[in-house]
Amino acid sequence: MRYAQILSTGRYVPEKVITNAEMDRIVGEPVGDWLVQNVGIRERHIMAEDQATSDLCVAAARQALERAGTRPDELDLVIVATDTPDYLSPATSSVVQAKLGAINAGTYDLNCACAGWVTALDVASKTIAADDSYRRVLVLGAYGMSRYINWKDKKTCTLFADGAGAVVLGADDKPGFMGARLLANGEYHDALGVYTGGTFRPATAESLALTGGKPAVQFVRKFPATFNTERWPQLLDILLKRAGLSLNDVRQFVFTQLNLRTIEATMKVLGQPMEKAHYTMDKWGYTGSACIPMTLDDAVEKGKVRRGDLVAFCASGGGLSMASALYRWTA
Repeated sequence: MRYAQILSTGRYVPEKVITNAEMDRIVGEPVGDWLVQNVGIRERHIMAEDQATSDLCVAAARQALERAGTRPDELDLVIVATDTPDYLSPATSSVVQAKLGAINAGTYDLNCACAGWVTALDVASKTIAADDSYRRVLVLGAYGMSRYINWKDKKTCTLFADGAGAVVLGADDKPGFMGARLLANGEYHDALGVYTGGTFRPATAESLALTGGKPAVQFVRKFPATFNTERWPQLLDILLKRAGLSLNDVRQFVFTQLNLRTIEATMKVLGQPMEKAHYTMDKWGYTGSACIPMTLDDAVEKGKVRRGDLVAFCASGGGLSMASALYRWTA
């Protein structure tokens, strides 16, 4: 049997910081204290004007590759999970391949919003298990949502940020990857997203006027406030039962980093202590499809994930798409 293993992690956090105090000035009202109390965000990082999503990917990838002792030309596949690509077409992964010099790698992008990286991890892990020609796979989650923010919309500009996270996967005869579960509630596809720029609403002068002159991320309608606290435990229960494991076997839970209070509520439902749920939204804001690999990398650096530990990933995003996965840490 072949299994995927995570050989290394990496991340990139842009230099520019917007604190809650600065956000108060941007939106013209005091939102900082509310954000800390209700969401857990204290500041967020925004990419530079001369950066694109591919640049965030390349920086995170280089760190992960160096840690794995892997050259770019040794990669067999590059997957970029993002819903903020460099272009509508071609794929951002092709741009990343060129910038990295990963000349022997295939490429593709994967978009299921903020559940994208965990979904890509699932696909990449199964690709390694199924085909022995794939020995090294780079899985990236990247977010450049600052390009799609309406800075007059306090519901979005206060939350979203930029960044990238990466893992290098390799093959071994021991897991590694222990399973994944994907799910979606497609009836909420029109609740949260960037709805201008595709075939549904092309970026015409008339349509751009509706979003302040550019395609912008929007909260269009509400979805259930308890969505994640209900669905995440269900997904984890399915995965753990299938693996013959329990919640107590998990060393670290890494959730989508949109709201700290949601994570706290979920851990309470699970009956697990908060120290088993590392979080980073307080310092990096909400980085969408990048938030889980970025948070994983931070947890690894801080010694919260060690060899032999079981790590559970659980993500959700626009769509509403969800993805969860289990990994035995071998790095």
